Amino acid sequence: MTEILTITLNPALDASAEAESVRPIHKVRTTQMRFDPGGGGINVARIVTMMGGQTEAIFPAGGEIGDLLGRLLTEQSIVHRRIPIAGQTRISLVVGERATGLEYRFVAPGPPLQPSELQRCFDEVAAHEAGYVVASGSLPPSAPDGTYARLAQISGARGAKFVLDSSGTGLKTTLDAAKVYLVKPSLSELEQLEGRKLDEAGIRQAAVGIVARGAAQVVAVTLGADGALLASANGILRVPAVQVPVHSAVGAGDSFLGAMVWALAEGKPVEEAFRWGMAAGAAAVMTRGTRICQRSDVFDLFAKCKQC
Repeated sequence: MTEILTITLNPALDASAEAESVRPIHKVRTTQMRFDPGGGGINVARIVTMMGGQTEAIFPAGGEIGDLLGRLLTEQSIVHRRIPIAGQTRISLVVGERATGLEYRFVAPGPPLQPSELQRCFDEVAAHEAGYVVASGSLPPSAPDGTYARLAQISGARGAKFVLDSSGTGLKTTLDAAKVYLVKPSLSELEQLEGRKLDEAGIRQAAVGIVARGAAQVVAVTLGADGALLASANGILRVPAVQVPVHSAVGAGDSFLGAMVWALAEGKPVEEAFRWGMAAGAAAVMTRGTRICQRSDVFDLFAKCKQC
């Protein structure tokens, strides 16, 4: 049985390239162009597969870009199920500037989903038998704020553990209206949820508050170069970041979540799973563009995370 199901309601074809400098008006000549399947849940499935776990990625996609997205997943041996839609799947572009080391990310909103297309996504999740359901990424423009809350309710009704990684009203509505097993906000997403800037004490208070009110059993807050924080019924675990050479921040959060859910599905304690997530997040920033992290890097970094 597939242990982990990912649902990506707003997938993307991720394009990445490098340029000497990014300037207005002038043509920006790029090199190292590559294309990867993208969107939060799809990236999580890529990481779970890389770690050796059993996963299936479900996503709505349409047009020629949707065809290419499916082909790339097949080439990468990612088990997937595409729900056909009328709209054209979006393209996201990442350009790394060699002169400064800066990274420019251009993210399209994605096509709207028709009610029947969204319902098909609900039906696929309801019929699946995976023990973990991971909903990750932004909502498409037409989706109601309560879309992820409904997915959480559908998953919970058949006994699956629902995992959420999103932002804005989709995140807030879900935590207000449904029960989530694991939620993984970044610091900026947690601040948006709380409606204020958060210092260290505020981060702890906000994470513990989500657990205390029963909105989520586990809260993993990613803090970039400052590490991450885990809140659960077992208390708080605060771990500093592993120091690695940084090439790109693309996919670090998805890598964190993918490795953490993989470890949970393998039966590892939540604190250990959290450290697997930290190792994968650190490994992700060592790669360039839209490439996923290397399995060997994750295992090497996990050995360091265990000592933190």
